[in-house]
Amino acid sequence: MTTLAATTPPPVAIKRRSRVPGVMITQFVEEIPQGKSTPDFTRKPFALTVQEGKLAFFKCMVSGVPTPQITWARSQGPLEDPVKYVSRYDKIMEEYIIEIPNVTAEQADTYKCFATNEFGKAVCTAKLNVIEVGFKKKTGLNKAAPEDYRKMLKKNVVRTKPQLKKEEGKIDPKFWEVLLSSPRMDYEKVCMEYGVKDFRWMLKQLNLKKKEREEEQAKVVEKLENLKQIEVKTDGSAEFELDMVLKDPESQVLLYKDGINVAYSDNGSGKHNLKKIGQKYTFSINDLIPDDAGLYQVDVEDATCFSTDFKIIPVEFIVKIQDVKVKEREDAIFECVLSQAFPKILWTGNNVPLEQGDKFDIKISEDHLIHRLKVKNCEQVDSGVYTAMASIASCSACLVVEAKDYQNTLGKKDRKSTMVGGGGLATIAADWATINAEKSGNQQDEHDLSATKCAQAEKDISGGEVPTAGVTAAVTGARKGVGNSSLHPILEGKEHIQRTQTLSEDAESCTEFMRHKKKNNINSGLSDIFATRGKQAELVCNISHEVDGAWFKDGKKLFSMDGLTIVKDGTSHKLIIHNCRDDDTGGYHFEAEGFKSEAKITVGDIANFDADNLHKFSKPVTVKAGQNASWKMSYTPQDNLKVKWFKEGKELMDGGGVKLVKEANHSRLLLRECLRSDVGQIKIQLTNPYGTIEATSRLIVLDKPGPPEGPVKILETTSTLIELQWGAPMDDGGSPVTNYIIERQQVGQTIWKEIGNVTADKTTYKDMNVVHGKLYIYKIYAVNPEGTSDALQTKKTMAGVMIFANPPGAPKVVDVSNKCINLKWDPPKDDGGITIIGYQLEKRKKDTTRWIALNPVTEPIKVLEYAVKDVVEGAEYEFRISAICISGAGEFSPPSVMVCVKNPNKKPFFKVPVDYMLIRAGNSVRMKVLYEAEPPPVITWLKDDEPISSFIQIINTEGCSQLVIPSSKRTDSGIYTIVAKNKIGEASFNIEVLVTDEPNAPGEVALEQIVHGKVIVSWEASPDQKLDNRLHYMVAEHNSETRIWHTVADRIFSNSFTAHNILTGREYHYKIYAKNDMGISDPSVSPTWGANSNKISVYTNAPVAVSFERPPSVLVPLKVHSTPTGYQLYMTCAIRGCPAPTVTWHLNDVCINGDSNYYITNSYGVCSIYILRVQPKDAGEYKVVAVNSFGKAECSTRLVVKD
Repeated sequence: MTTLAATTPPPVAIKRRSRVPGVMITQFVEEIPQGKSTPDFTRKPFALTVQEGKLAFFKCMVSGVPTPQITWARSQGPLEDPVKYVSRYDKIMEEYIIEIPNVTAEQADTYKCFATNEFGKAVCTAKLNVIEVGFKKKTGLNKAAPEDYRKMLKKNVVRTKPQLKKEEGKIDPKFWEVLLSSPRMDYEKVCMEYGVKDFRWMLKQLNLKKKEREEEQAKVVEKLENLKQIEVKTDGSAEFELDMVLKDPESQVLLYKDGINVAYSDNGSGKHNLKKIGQKYTFSINDLIPDDAGLYQVDVEDATCFSTDFKIIPVEFIVKIQDVKVKEREDAIFECVLSQAFPKILWTGNNVPLEQGDKFDIKISEDHLIHRLKVKNCEQVDSGVYTAMASIASCSACLVVEAKDYQNTLGKKDRKSTMVGGGGLATIAADWATINAEKSGNQQDEHDLSATKCAQAEKDISGGEVPTAGVTAAVTGARKGVGNSSLHPILEGKEHIQRTQTLSEDAESCTEFMRHKKKNNINSGLSDIFATRGKQAELVCNISHEVDGAWFKDGKKLFSMDGLTIVKDGTSHKLIIHNCRDDDTGGYHFEAEGFKSEAKITVGDIANFDADNLHKFSKPVTVKAGQNASWKMSYTPQDNLKVKWFKEGKELMDGGGVKLVKEANHSRLLLRECLRSDVGQIKIQLTNPYGTIEATSRLIVLDKPGPPEGPVKILETTSTLIELQWGAPMDDGGSPVTNYIIERQQVGQTIWKEIGNVTADKTTYKDMNVVHGKLYIYKIYAVNPEGTSDALQTKKTMAGVMIFANPPGAPKVVDVSNKCINLKWDPPKDDGGITIIGYQLEKRKKDTTRWIALNPVTEPIKVLEYAVKDVVEGAEYEFRISAICISGAGEFSPPSVMVCVKNPNKKPFFKVPVDYMLIRAGNSVRMKVLYEAEPPPVITWLKDDEPISSFIQIINTEGCSQLVIPSSKRTDSGIYTIVAKNKIGEASFNIEVLVTDEPNAPGEVALEQIVHGKVIVSWEASPDQKLDNRLHYMVAEHNSETRIWHTVADRIFSNSFTAHNILTGREYHYKIYAKNDMGISDPSVSPTWGANSNKISVYTNAPVAVSFERPPSVLVPLKVHSTPTGYQLYMTCAIRGCPAPTVTWHLNDVCINGDSNYYITNSYGVCSIYILRVQPKDAGEYKVVAVNSFGKAECSTRLVVKD
């Protein structure tokens, strides 16, 4: 029963945890009566994440006696609304379910499930997360801050991919997604599944698609392999996995189902989960339902890396497997019937998958509806829970194996199998197949109704279940309208009961018949037997009460006579044939009060062997390892003769290294490439209905001996001698051991040397060639005529007593931080001639007495320093050190001083950041600066010595500060300064940022000739010249003679250029380009100069007045400089003008021409300033001003001085 209202439990007595994690059990009584139990969850609900508007549900399974009552609750809000919350119980799956249709964001909460009975209560929780779609009015968007919009959008947007829909007449696009993630061996299977028949065309298209997919994956993934398609596991979940190495560990791994992004959990508590171990990614889907079917894809960022199509076949168990109880050495059978054909179901025993083999026999009917599991020769270890899984449906039953009472079963034949759920399953399966094919509403025939009523009547009389599970399932199906074929009584064992009256169609006659059967019942009927000629045979029939009866053979009544005895002992009736003959073969039956039990006796002989062949077969067969061994045995041909071969009691089957040939009159056995482990008894067994006969032989395989028996004992060790002792091999290989070989290796060397060879009667050896204090390892081999054994190896053994090194000097603290302490020490002053191979370091925390080793003796520290990182900030430690020699670690040094783990105070220091950045306009700017400081400093950013705009993002983390401009503009160019300041000091660093784009074309071009053969090309500046101090110009020339364009000048920082070698009679054209770090502009074209225009008049001797006077202009401007403190600096620019202009230099608008710290020159218009050693005070804006009588010109730049 399931309700939604919580009940008030009795006072709490005991609280304990369940074996299922996350379940708490409260016990109401101190002692629980025998056969009763408190509630518990065998499967608790899983956490769930669903999209708003979808169906959400939780499932659970409980146990407890009496059956617990289930209630549901939530942490915030009631569950009384029957429309929003639907609670039900699934009898087939034995699951309690609460459904939340059309889920809303307000229903996201923690839900609780209570299981309660009179002895206790169990409770567990599961969380429901709801993904909202869009915005709601009540979210108050009008009041939200602008930065909140990004958070809300990021939270509520559900990522999707284009839906893969199949178009009429075209291949399903899922086919290519699945094929790209499948191994080559599965190509044919996938093609058959999607109906693709042109294999050659498929491979050609697949190679093209695979190349595209690999190029897409290469952007985000370094390696992708071991792709495993989805499959259902024994715990009811589905899994698929892949091995993947990401280029960027921070890349987002997304899971899609049918193109919709699915949220997953990384702790196994959700519906969809990801478990990552190393480079293996395992995705799982818990609590499977039909809606979980679909195409699952794993994407890294926007690249699809894996696809798998999860198909769920809608199949149910019409007849489930039932509990089975057997005794040892009996067989147990589980059978079930499915609602539709299913090629192969998964059988598990105690959560372990079961496969066809010697222990388990798995069979499937031709129509794939009936599935059977047979557990052979049951033992007590086979007890447990067995489960049948078909698609996502499953059913379970228990197998109980009881110990066999061998004293009471001597002389009796073991029962072969115990089957529950197997009777009548073929009929039920046929009925179900018929129902699926016919329309609903077909009427059952009268015979079906009669059988159903009879089964119900028998249940009513017995007061319990009908003993045959098959009939029970059929009757249940008939009540539900799923059975429409006749049902026949199922007889237990070989009991045959003839009814003396015909059952009528109504229920009353059925009831009367069942009462008659209950009153007069044959407890144990007759069974067919095969009697051996000349031996005794016995038929026994047991009746439920004492009654007289008669025995018959072939219809003739029998009486006691010579060789035949009829015995009645209470309710037991026996017929004994003392000496069976051929004429005793026939049909026998026993009658008593209208009931009859029949059986058949067949008399014959057991099989036999030829005496000569038996003698020859009994001789052992001896072969060498790797050779084949064979046997042959002849026998008298017989019908129904079964021939079996055994090795050490285990039956041999044809296949692998075993070859069996069975003919009418003989059988042969061949064992290929025998091993030493194949040694043992070989037996042939002939079986017919009359008995069994056996013949035995033996296989002997000769091989090299096993290793000598260890461990090796060290009888004596001195400075000059080591004496060893070992045991003879457990396996001599079939031949006696002749001698032993002894080898030795000195520790630290790689060479093994043979040092001794002793006879087989000696198992000791004295090594007298050893060095005191050295360690040795020995190997001992056993030798026989077939070869040399594997080695028995000793541990490290020292010659003589151990000698240890003197203690080193006390460790000294070199440096300390909040994460590491650096130590160094001095070696021992006197090593005593011993080679020191390393050191062992130990630490002790203040206020404790325990010393903890920082490295094992087997991993010595090779140098005289060590960085201790296993420390806790704020704690105090001391250290000690010991020297390790070949004998081990020696005496420890005195301890070091106690040191506290903390960072020393440190002035801020920047770690070599980038001082110049060139950014294209519109792109983002990210300046990342690493620093060290203790205590943590206050970080400030400036632009051109002014506070930065509020639109610029500053991200500060420990040891790192970032300035981010999401979308840059040209106005963002400038000098950015980061300032770090703490109580110890202050540091700053400048970064020049130039934001630019491809330049605009220069203005109008003018041509002027002052001197013959030369033309001055001048142009108006590009609009970008003032915004980009790195902008320059390029000039290309074209003349009518060559008719090609070629560059005549580049990197011109002025707005004019003088062209030389201008010849009369040719036409010239010029193109002016503006260039910067981003690219080149469109050209500005000059007018034509030459043959038909702008001609120069013929020169005469008459003087021509030419004026060269002009205002000052800057030909080459100053450049931006960034120089470390203490370095020299040289800045130049070029200025022209007539008359020669007067040039002055200014620093921050202050004239510095008379300052002795600056060396200033002006040579023919080239103006220079030289600073021998740059100091921080030299930083600032430098300006050059040129003045003459015709005008004034200026150019400026900025000097940045680094620390």
